[in-house]
Amino acid sequence: MSAELFVAVPLLPEVRALVASRRDAAFNLSGRTMGIAEIAGASAGARTLIVSPANRMDEAAIAALAPSVEILGTYSVGHEHIDLAAAQARGLRVLHTPDVLTDAVAETAMLLMLGAARRATESIELLRSGAWAGWNPTELVGLQVTGRRMGIYGMGRIGQRIARRARGFDMEIHYRTRRPLAPEVEQGAIYHEAEESFFAACDVLMLACPVTPETTGLLDAARIALLPKDAIVVNIARGAVVDDDALISALRDRRIAGAGLDVFNNEPNLDRRYLDLPNAFLMPHIGSSTMTARIDMAASLLDSLDAIDRGDADGVREVIAGQ
Repeated sequence: MSAELFVAVPLLPEVRALVASRRDAAFNLSGRTMGIAEIAGASAGARTLIVSPANRMDEAAIAALAPSVEILGTYSVGHEHIDLAAAQARGLRVLHTPDVLTDAVAETAMLLMLGAARRATESIELLRSGAWAGWNPTELVGLQVTGRRMGIYGMGRIGQRIARRARGFDMEIHYRTRRPLAPEVEQGAIYHEAEESFFAACDVLMLACPVTPETTGLLDAARIALLPKDAIVVNIARGAVVDDDALISALRDRRIAGAGLDVFNNEPNLDRRYLDLPNAFLMPHIGSSTMTARIDMAASLLDSLDAIDRGDADGVREVIAGQ
């Protein structure tokens, strides 16, 4: 008899134990990303299938799933890898894991900012190369972020949590989102309706927005030109919001001081030109990679399944096409 839940995502042992304690589950134990044909075969008979952004669930992949599959969960907040219209047409409910990643991602955002501002890539290379000759007051002088202006593009849950941490550096918060936040949520942050004034106020530009048709390619040459000289760009959102040619050109020409990037276009096949840039501080999409977040992500999906079973619509963290 098939398990009721198939997890196509490689999970940490601690997370797998949590899932197994709460559900009749089968797991991908290979440690690798499964192909769609494998997923379809392994999930046959299961009611729920759990995938990740590494699994592209397009219309063909969704059509390949067995009729038994009624719920598709993604072990992530983002759901760009799922064709929501195809899932809805197929009658699949799509679950995700909002909220539980917020702190981990906000912490990573601050690391990216500091790594770019304080020239971490060059510092690490200097030490690992064995070329460091000792302390020198002119060596690897970076930017101090205390008291500077941070502009957050996308002031949702993660953007607000980043702002909270940035205030600990006495940074002045500017933001751009679809509409102004309530004053009690803004906490003194400055809303910009005009793009020009927003980008001009970004000593640190923090990209924390979802990928939409409007934000795809958002950071292009024209917007980079609006940034102050020696700005720092941080992308904690998705690679698709950045025009790689424009950002790489700005980094090469020192039009901006540096960039901290955790996400890239065409992951894992990032533009290799980034690897040659000493002022690019790069991480391999590990924004949510803490044990706490990984356990909470699984718990979030399990809680949604429990809510579905008891008919509690408010307890289901569900993604619906068009919303």
